[in-house]
Amino acid sequence: QRAEAELAEQKRDELILYLAHDLKTPLTSVIGYLSILDENKGMNREQREKCIRVGLDKAMRLEKLINEFFEITLSKTNIDLHYMLIQLVDEFTPQLQASHVEVETLMAEDVQIRGDANYLARAFQNVLKNAVAYSDRGSVITISVYYQKENAIINVSNTGDTILPEQQAHIFEKFYRADEARQGNTGGAGLGLAIAKNIIVLHGGTIAVESQERKTTFTITLPDAKIQL
Repeated sequence: QRAEAELAEQKRDELILYLAHDLKTPLTSVIGYLSILDENKGMNREQREKCIRVGLDKAMRLEKLINEFFEITLSKTNIDLHYMLIQLVDEFTPQLQASHVEVETLMAEDVQIRGDANYLARAFQNVLKNAVAYSDRGSVITISVYYQKENAIINVSNTGDTILPEQQAHIFEKFYRADEARQGNTGGAGLGLAIAKNIIVLHGGTIAVESQERKTTFTITLPDAKIQL
């Protein structure tokens, strides 16, 4: 129990580090839009209102991230896994269209898990974002969910450059850039999968990757699952 408590504390500390790094993105946007307003005194009203609106939106996002520092403890509730993932896919529609990638879902509709909905949604979002970034143009990402011995098994598979075994060993490490191992450029900082792993481990689960013959599958296993009656 002591070892488990120490591991949980370590994962919370690491998650705080990752959240701190995430602050840079909205902060950079806020500074950027304020700079535009400051440097362009003659900007027309429509442009000025747009800058203010976007800057305010990024500032509110920054506030939300800062608040997460004080909410690292998990607030567990019963979660409809099918609904959560379908909603997430819908939110990814712009990125999918821009990348000319589709998503196919093969999910049981009666699997329920217990966990922190906000954190788990973020973990799934990071895994799906990675799949979209490294998928071949015109390919299909497959998301499957099934129930096994009180565990929910979530698979996210995409077609793209194969990750070599020695690269798979580092894929969940912080600041590891997947595009250094595979072709392409996501523009990320190499934290998405590390954050996902920490969140999943805090829920008592696991995440693993398998990649061969241009097919990559991330498998997430979460405990405390059950079939909804």
